[in-house]
Amino acid sequence: MTVVRSIVLFVVAALAEIGGAWLIWQGVREHRGLLWMGAGVVALGIYGFVATLQPDASFGRILAAYGGVFVAGSLLWGVVVDGFRPDRWDVLGAAVCLVGVAIIMYAPRPD
Repeated sequence: MTVVRSIVLFVVAALAEIGGAWLIWQGVREHRGLLWMGAGVVALGIYGFVATLQPDASFGRILAAYGGVFVAGSLLWGVVVDGFRPDRWDVLGAAVCLVGVAIIMYAPRPD
């Protein structure tokens, strides 16, 4: 159950961080205004809070693993929201990152 909880938290964190960055991007680059940027700042704050809920106590481990989730999630966000079409190298790179996440977070460690 701990692994499932951790994966769910990574997904929620990815939605908050990537969504927050996208909202700020829209506010600045697409001239949508301060409300979009403010919503982005709030979403980024939610990301920071959600990351603290991971069962592992190591900040460095959580953030390192989340980096891989961010890479894959960003490509997926681009596909779903912006119509981006990743090439095979994008997909391979994201897969490598997710393997890294699994190793960092879920490899057996001595207690």
